[in-house]
Amino acid sequence: MRGVDVWRWHAASGSRKALLSGIDWRVRAGEQWALLGPNGAGKTTLLSLAAAAEFPSRGGVELLGETMGRTDVPRLRESIGFVDARAGSRFAPLLTVREVVRTGATGTIGYFRERIAGPDVTRADSLLERFGLAALGERRFGDCSRGERQRALIARALVARPRLLLLDEPAAGLDLPGRELLLAALERLAVEDRALAIVLTTHHLEELPAATSHALLLREGRIVACGDAAGALTSEMVSGCFGLPLDVGRRRGRWHARAASAATGELAQHPQFL
Repeated sequence: MRGVDVWRWHAASGSRKALLSGIDWRVRAGEQWALLGPNGAGKTTLLSLAAAAEFPSRGGVELLGETMGRTDVPRLRESIGFVDARAGSRFAPLLTVREVVRTGATGTIGYFRERIAGPDVTRADSLLERFGLAALGERRFGDCSRGERQRALIARALVARPRLLLLDEPAAGLDLPGRELLLAALERLAVEDRALAIVLTTHHLEELPAATSHALLLREGRIVACGDAAGALTSEMVSGCFGLPLDVGRRRGRWHARAASAATGELAQHPQFL
C-alpha cells in the first residue's frame, strides 16, 4: 500500500470522515504480521483493503502482484484466505465440521460434494488433522465451541492454498484453552508453510502467536509503528497506540502488556470504573 487514504462521506453534514490516512505498508511472503490498535483505529478497514474487499479513496494497493482497479478482483480473491468475525454465521449449523472445511475448495457457504475433487478432499482432511479437528469431523458445526469453529474456518480458508491469510480478531471471545489451541495451530502453520503471509488483527498482545515476525500499530487511522515485531512492540510504541502508559514484555516468544504503575491513577478515573 502506498499513500492510502480511506474516507466516508456523511451526506447530512456534507463532510467526510477519515478512516485511514497516509498508509504505507508492505507485507512479504512468509511474514507473520500483527495488526494492533484500539477500537476505531482502522484495523478492519485496512484488512478489507488487503482482502480486495474494498478500494482506497486515494493511493495505490497492490495485492499478489496485481494492482487494485486494474485486475479481475474475484479471481484475485481466490488467492487470499479471509476469516472475519461474521464468517461462522454464514454456514448452516447442520453442516459437519468436515463439510464446512471442504467448502473451502469451492469458495461457497454451501456444501456441493460433486464439485470437490479428490485432491481437495485429501487436503481438507489433512487440514482437519493439522488444526486438531480430526476427531470432530462428523460433529455438527453449530454444536462446536467458538474456538473449534474458528479453527475450522481457518482450515477452510487454507484448502485453496492461498498466498495470503487474513484473520480478523480470530481469538476474540475464546476461553483460555480455546485461545491456546488456536495459537498453537497458527504457530505450526507458520513453520509448515513458510511461503504463506499471515496478517492477524487483535486488541491484545496476549493473542499473538509466538511466530509473529512483524507488527503494524494503528491509532485513529494513522500508523504509530510499523516493522519488525521487536522494534514495533515496545512499551513506548504500544503506549502511544493505545493512549495509556503500558509495560510491554515478552516471555518464551509470547508478548504481554499491562498498565504501567504511572497509569494506575488514570485507570481509576476512567469512566468505566466510575
